[in-house]
Amino acid sequence: MRDAENKIRERAALAAECERLRGLGRKVVFTNGCFDLLHAGHAAYLEFARKQGDVLVVALNTDASVQRAKGPQRPIVDERHRARMMAALECVDYVTWFDEDEPRDLIAELQPDVLVKAEDWAHFVSGRDVVEARGGKVVLAPMVEGLSTTRLIEKILKAYGSE
Repeated sequence: MRDAENKIRERAALAAECERLRGLGRKVVFTNGCFDLLHAGHAAYLEFARKQGDVLVVALNTDASVQRAKGPQRPIVDERHRARMMAALECVDYVTWFDEDEPRDLIAELQPDVLVKAEDWAHFVSGRDVVEARGGKVVLAPMVEGLSTTRLIEKILKAYGSE
């Protein structure tokens, strides 16, 4: 098993690795997100994604991208620490970042066979057109009811917020 530090890759190196893996007949699965404050819902989602193929690539929003999407107080955990935590998970094979508001360009670079998004994103899956144009598929992952980073932050604030 590769150590966590070796799972974290820059985009160009990861694109070459994905090409190599596909050449070996491996099915590359891609998913993305902020993954701020990892929780059991994230674990279930990532395990589901990994089961869709042979290799799981997780792309994290950079801190700037998270702030644009979620506001100036997020992320709670910075991108380097989020990447290190993600890379420590057994079901995750590679981790990278993207700074854009959506990962379509990265998906085009990596050319995954399967694109996984949570079912709450069924209305818009960035990169769907890229993956399906190559004959790949998009899979929507079930959500774990009641688990979200936002709810976790709310619970922490309620317990430890203003005293």
